[in-house]
Amino acid sequence: MSVLKRLAWVIVALVVCALIVVYFFIHPIILFHPKDEAMRAGRAAASFPAADEDYYHDMDGAISLTPEEIKGRNMWIAWTGGDDRLWDTLATTSLGTLDFLKTLSSRPGLKASRSNRWDYLGLVNEPCYIQATGPDPKRYGLWLDTRDPACGPEPFENEAKYPGVQLGARGKNIPAGSFYGYATGIVGLRLFPNPEFDEKAAKHWDPVRYYTDPTYYNDKNLVRPYRVGMSCGFCHVGPNPLKPPADPENPKWENLSSNVGAQYFWIDRIFAWQSDMSSFPVQLFHASRPGTLDTSLISTDNINNPRSMNAVYDLPSRMAAAQRWGRETLRGGEQDNKQLNDFISSGPLTNFYQAPDLVETPRVLKDGADSVGVLGALNRVYLNIGLYSEEWTKHFRPLVGGQDVSPILIKTANEKSVYWQVTQQQTPNMALFFLKSTAGHHLKDAPGGEAYLTKDQAQLEHGKTVFADRCARCHSSKIPQPAPGLDPNGCSGKDYLNCWNRYWAWTKTDDFKTKMQAIVHQPDFLENNYLSTDQRVPVTLLKTNACSPLATNAIAGNIWDNFSSSTYKDLPSAGTITVYHPYTGEPSQYVLPAGGRGYTRPPSLISAWSTAPFLLNNSVGTFDPSPSVEARMRSFQDSIEKMLWPERRDKDTLLPDKVPGVIDRTTQESYLSVPAGFIPPALRPLLSPGSRLLPAVFGEDSIRIGPIPAGTPVDLLANLDLLGEGVSPAERPARQERVVKLLVKLKLDLAKLPAGATNEQAQQVFANLLPEMLALSKCPDYVSNRGHYFGTSYAHEEPALTDADKRALIEFIKTF
Repeated sequence: MSVLKRLAWVIVALVVCALIVVYFFIHPIILFHPKDEAMRAGRAAASFPAADEDYYHDMDGAISLTPEEIKGRNMWIAWTGGDDRLWDTLATTSLGTLDFLKTLSSRPGLKASRSNRWDYLGLVNEPCYIQATGPDPKRYGLWLDTRDPACGPEPFENEAKYPGVQLGARGKNIPAGSFYGYATGIVGLRLFPNPEFDEKAAKHWDPVRYYTDPTYYNDKNLVRPYRVGMSCGFCHVGPNPLKPPADPENPKWENLSSNVGAQYFWIDRIFAWQSDMSSFPVQLFHASRPGTLDTSLISTDNINNPRSMNAVYDLPSRMAAAQRWGRETLRGGEQDNKQLNDFISSGPLTNFYQAPDLVETPRVLKDGADSVGVLGALNRVYLNIGLYSEEWTKHFRPLVGGQDVSPILIKTANEKSVYWQVTQQQTPNMALFFLKSTAGHHLKDAPGGEAYLTKDQAQLEHGKTVFADRCARCHSSKIPQPAPGLDPNGCSGKDYLNCWNRYWAWTKTDDFKTKMQAIVHQPDFLENNYLSTDQRVPVTLLKTNACSPLATNAIAGNIWDNFSSSTYKDLPSAGTITVYHPYTGEPSQYVLPAGGRGYTRPPSLISAWSTAPFLLNNSVGTFDPSPSVEARMRSFQDSIEKMLWPERRDKDTLLPDKVPGVIDRTTQESYLSVPAGFIPPALRPLLSPGSRLLPAVFGEDSIRIGPIPAGTPVDLLANLDLLGEGVSPAERPARQERVVKLLVKLKLDLAKLPAGATNEQAQQVFANLLPEMLALSKCPDYVSNRGHYFGTSYAHEEPALTDADKRALIEFIKTF
């Protein structure tokens, strides 16, 4: 064989090997299911007793709780289920962007400390803690909040009662602590000794360089002495609207509520400790308005869909509504979810499940996807924030995606995760706590609230009539009984859209409106009313941004397959929506896929006065960082007026008169950077200052892709369909090849820009690739604050309300 032929065969072999590697990189095969850390340490579920101290007694209006309900609240606020492992991993794999140990710190030079944590981050300072004034030798030189001695010990840190999981260095080179971890001074974040912090790691640890030296803290091999765990309370505890703190930076427990949602939470500052706006990931986070979070941030679906962290209000009424509207059928792995009947043997809570496959359930996620029962919805949240990350992260590539996604199986978690077993056993207590604690916060009960309520009874009665005619069909759980064939509960799944359309048509008739007016004008209308139907409303009718209802995490075969019902998966396409070109404003039509996507459940209007801005992404209305009654009312008034007079909503900076709202665009030139510590050693010579290879792509300490010009629609990049999930399996390889070619061309074309290139020159690169980027988008809907035009001149199927109608409606909504 000639040398040329041998060389040819070598090249062919290398190409084949490369293709095999790429295939398994995109399509990984899970050959085994690892045990979680608790099981590896030999712990059993019984060794994790639920905390019974009523430490949070003054929260939630100091309501009286049973021992079980106390355990439920403690679980909500303090239990992290071993998820500190995930957040420590992400501190490395986020390429230096996310680092909760710095978020917790008060060292000079950082952008936030305990003294401005609320104002800058929107995080709740835990009462009884003091800001660090220097490095703490007991905490390896970290600048962390310390417990006020006057308050006594924090009960969940009791390692004798709640012994920590001894694994690796934890319990040897570093104390094991409690399985609830140490309090951090921020509600919802807990500190755990790192089991990888052995003698070698301790010798290498330098707290000064950790805060100041990027070559040190961006080293992928750095082992921090602590890991940070996250509880559900991190995203759900907030200031009580009825007892707002005089100083938001220094609340007392009585000023806080367990269920109101983190309305003031700045994700771009919390999840990116430097908050460097020249970083494209930070620009992506910045598209999330305060109080919103993309729940598929970690198990990314390559759709940017930040959603408001809604308050959990009136669970008893919501459960009652579920028996009317929430019937779901389960099959396969969906049936592995625990139900209330597994823990309760008698009483009304046993009426929400009929073995083996029928459940009546509230739908918690905004797209109505988690539909397998209230306990399944609660348990799924813990997986989503990192419980059993040993297995969970094998089914996708955290944060960046680019790998086929497969379902995490409840069956596997039951067999291999002690933390999961404990969580399943204790969530019934959490459900009991919600049944007791989720009463609405009414403006009349807030300090000075009466001054904002109308004394004009005629105007209030007028508002009730307007609400009955235009709002109650989606925003009341007290609704006339529809005629047979109109009730979507009677024909869910594949027939749902036809039933919904008949129901919607009925709500516009005099028959419905007459009956509804009689209900709304009853003096007890607001009592035991969830102020939502929890039905799935087609986004074709709502005309709101479609990216949230287009989320793919819960469709068949995806990560949350076991947590969405077959009823959800059988939903038909909701139809066709109009989307707009992000540079020209030209409208086009987009056909929504079937299989669950394309629908949004109406939010409850309970305490609407305290929950502005509005829409599912908080995009309508002015955000006010103060939790005072006055500030909430300013935000409410601005937001509700923009809802009812949509012409007042914010306009796009580039296309103010051509698209119906705002397109979230990058605010400055930005780059996607990979620090040197994450670059394979073979490629590091390319980073040297003397290297002549691709100098515009490789910087001195990182690989940079850019410049991404200011004004670029964030979702143009964030929504690229990397895996071809929007096409048939047969078409998927060709689709993935197109994406790879697009990204390579984008990288190379940007690299060809001259030094000091203008923003316009960079925009031209994007303009050349724009048709392909739009064609490959997983959600081509870029306008964030559009839709929900009911009662306005923007809606065409019913006459617009008059200004007097709208003013009266606003006065009635204030009483919710």
